[in-house]
Amino acid sequence: MTTVMTPRPVKPAAPKARSLAVGGTVALILATALAPMAWGTTYAVTTEFLPPDHPLFAALLRSLPGGLLLVLLTRVLPHGAWWWKAAVLGVLNIGAFYPLLFLTAELLPGGVAATLGAVQPLIVAGLAVGVLRERPSLWRIGWAVAGAVGVGLVVIGPAAGLGPAGIGAGLLGTASMAFGVVLTKHWKAPAGVGPVAMTGWQLTAGGLFLLPLTVLFEGAPSQIDGQAVLGYLWLGTVGGFIAHTLWLRGIRRLPVTATALLVLVSPLVAAVIGASVLGESFSAVQLVGLVLALGALVAGQLSPRRAHS
Repeated sequence: MTTVMTPRPVKPAAPKARSLAVGGTVALILATALAPMAWGTTYAVTTEFLPPDHPLFAALLRSLPGGLLLVLLTRVLPHGAWWWKAAVLGVLNIGAFYPLLFLTAELLPGGVAATLGAVQPLIVAGLAVGVLRERPSLWRIGWAVAGAVGVGLVVIGPAAGLGPAGIGAGLLGTASMAFGVVLTKHWKAPAGVGPVAMTGWQLTAGGLFLLPLTVLFEGAPSQIDGQAVLGYLWLGTVGGFIAHTLWLRGIRRLPVTATALLVLVSPLVAAVIGASVLGESFSAVQLVGLVLALGALVAGQLSPRRAHS
């Protein structure tokens, strides 16, 4: 006689387990958001602390020393195909993005420069469909558009300078990092290699790419004072390997478009710093933009199902 085994019904996750999972995700999002917060200080530090007309030198100091330090600390080197993959990611996320970021900060007002970075979630959303074969999320794309509009209302005033060279540099830098973000998600990381080691690989690769360019076309500033030293240290540590480690950790575990939406924090931080330093107050339009951008940032972290439930 054959006994038919009836499968036991699967119990739904306990409320406590769901709460812990949600809490862990929120903590990860907040930790990842610290990276664009640090990057938002780049515009003020560049204009107020660093010698002018040296974007390559600033990018080199922001990448190579920190990258070599992390490689020495982790003692993990790429292997196989990861030699060229790390080089590609290093050029996209560091070697091309950093000097274009500093050049944009020098050529454009901080608000305009920061707003260009707000279009990165839209670029990432498009690349995610083509490269990662993700289904397009109208929910996140819509909030990415709303976020970019909100950031524009906050940081662009009627007297904003719109130089074509600065606009071009800003858009190229934004596209470079967007492509780097998508490829980082697509290639994942080798087994056993954490975000600290991956950050070291990318910063070192980007720094080595910048080294000959800096020597050939720019060189070091004729004078580096105490303020410049503090600026370089801040950008190389908090805005460099610390921020990138948090960012790569988030990319590995969060949806790529939702992660890209966190970039909206950067121009908002830049705007707040600018207003604080200059003693300006937010207008009614800017306050509306601030609320819109922050709302888009938060809503973009929700899945469409949760958002509509």
